[in-house]
Amino acid sequence: MPGATLVRPPPVDPSKSPMETVLELRTLSDIGPDIFTNARELWHPPGARGLYGGAVISQCLAAAQETVPSPSPENNRAVFLIHSMHCYFVLAGDASIPILYHVERVRDGKSFLTRTVQARQRGKCIFTTTLSFMRENSGDESTVDHGWDMPEGAREGLDKILRGQVDGDDEDAGPNGVESRGPFISKILGIADNHSPYPHQRKPEAWVKCRGSISPSGGQHAHLAALAYMSDSWFIGTVSRVHGISRAGAHLYNEIFPPTTRYSSGQAEASKNTLRTPEGARVGMMMQTPWSGQGRGLVEQRIWNKDGRTMY
Repeated sequence: MPGATLVRPPPVDPSKSPMETVLELRTLSDIGPDIFTNARELWHPPGARGLYGGAVISQCLAAAQETVPSPSPENNRAVFLIHSMHCYFVLAGDASIPILYHVERVRDGKSFLTRTVQARQRGKCIFTTTLSFMRENSGDESTVDHGWDMPEGAREGLDKILRGQVDGDDEDAGPNGVESRGPFISKILGIADNHSPYPHQRKPEAWVKCRGSISPSGGQHAHLAALAYMSDSWFIGTVSRVHGISRAGAHLYNEIFPPTTRYSSGQAEASKNTLRTPEGARVGMMMQTPWSGQGRGLVEQRIWNKDGRTMY
């Protein structure tokens, strides 16, 4: 669509996955330092108020990653990976106009880096996030490690996907830049404990995976941006699913993360166990909603990799 980007979309690189193509950014050094924009039109889901939230989340992460120092002798070959990401959706994004991502380098430490990113359209902030990057292997031997077990239903469903026994549902990525099929495929596996009379005990389970394989040149940063993109795919429908109501009734509530994060509408991500292989771009998800009321809903999401390890 004309006007959806500031620059002409580049030719599609066949060596990259559809996800990498969708998430491409361009640097706007003529405007100012650490400013980026989407290289291609972003997806506006049918019937939604604005563009797909996962696209903004992932491109903010990708923009912040562009400002993270690469391993070098000066920093002792340090590798910094995303540790946490706290997000606020402020206004509905418009897929027909470009987004400018303004990155601020808040802090560069030996073990942690902090960035803030504002996504802006028409001079207004539509989304803001604070990101923390942690130096890889910065913990000592006293570090403890634990995580949620992957539910059996999600594990069985993911095993079938890995064996190619189950087809997924396409997610459209928009008309430009990639094939008409979206950059990832996904499927709801069912609702665990759906027999429970209590909605807060019902837990929708799903799997998602990227189409194709993330290219070696994309590396871990591309895998993490892909995870951020896919994390928003089934999240928003959780309250309606556990209540057995149509998404047409979405005006009955707004889904949010725990009030302890003090978000009116927000999302938090942490990824200690990073994606390292093309196969790692297949993940299982479980959503749960401990509360809804007063026109609002609280939703939690857990994600596991194909080996059943907790990712966040």
